[in-house]
Amino acid sequence: MTMPILHHYDLSPFSEKIRLAMGLKDLDWGSVKVEAVPPRPALNALTGGYRRVPVLQIGADIFCDTAVIFDVLERLRPEPTLYPQGAGLAKGLSLWWDRATWIPAIGVLVDHIGEHLPQAFLDDRREHYLGIDISKPAMAPMLAAHVQQMTAMADWLDSMLGQGHDFLTGDRVSAADLTCHHSLWLLRANAGAEVIDAQLRLSPRVTGWMGRVAALGHGRPTPITPDEALAAARDARPDPALLPTGDDPSGLTIGDLVSVTPDDNARVPVTGRLAGADAQEIVLAVAGETGDLHVHFPRAGFQALPARDQGRDAA
Repeated sequence: MTMPILHHYDLSPFSEKIRLAMGLKDLDWGSVKVEAVPPRPALNALTGGYRRVPVLQIGADIFCDTAVIFDVLERLRPEPTLYPQGAGLAKGLSLWWDRATWIPAIGVLVDHIGEHLPQAFLDDRREHYLGIDISKPAMAPMLAAHVQQMTAMADWLDSMLGQGHDFLTGDRVSAADLTCHHSLWLLRANAGAEVIDAQLRLSPRVTGWMGRVAALGHGRPTPITPDEALAAARDARPDPALLPTGDDPSGLTIGDLVSVTPDDNARVPVTGRLAGADAQEIVLAVAGETGDLHVHFPRAGFQALPARDQGRDAA
């Protein structure tokens, strides 16, 4: 299989999840740094318009969202596994943590560094991503609530670690550890570990666990340019072996024109012909400037609808 290419930026916590997965899997990978604020023309050409980061590329197959990226990395290198206790527990815990902590973590973060965030970044997150104002003055009234929520959920992590295991679901690291690590990593990396540890009352069990997760490292990245990533897609064809082999649970059929849209934020639809689907993954065939692409999405957290219905709903 072609070397994976990750499109990411340094302070993206969701990208940190995948960088750590590269470390767990001991992978060589291509690293394309993108801007924190769009436009990202090369990445947009690969994804059909999906605007979130990170994105993983394997030739002409493009994987959007960390859930489906975890899955393809598991197929690329099954051991050490991301799912030592089975996929369901790790996936469920990951989806919960991402959604439950994202806004509270931002609220705590901007209290510490909000005055340093560029106005273009704030405008983009308000208008095109989160739909709320995350400037320091706007978030300040909810700071106490955000601290309370992060503290409560960090205490749950402590309880899980208190079962006598090194990691959240057992003695081996899982995708759940990489996910639950990332928002605390974001806060500690930007505001300082001592400050955040005290503010959120992170226990020695939690901070010790964070150290074990961070020790996975990031594998062996090789910097490449956006143009080189586009060339890799242009020189490849979508790999049929990467298609899900089931059928669509809602009755969509191969060749249907379908739009796939995140159901929480950055709700930008990607439209293409259905190339493959099962209960966990959906793949669209998209004709782009690099040629034919397969763009992969998870099912949980996304809406896949016939494109005509999507258009009617938006009208």
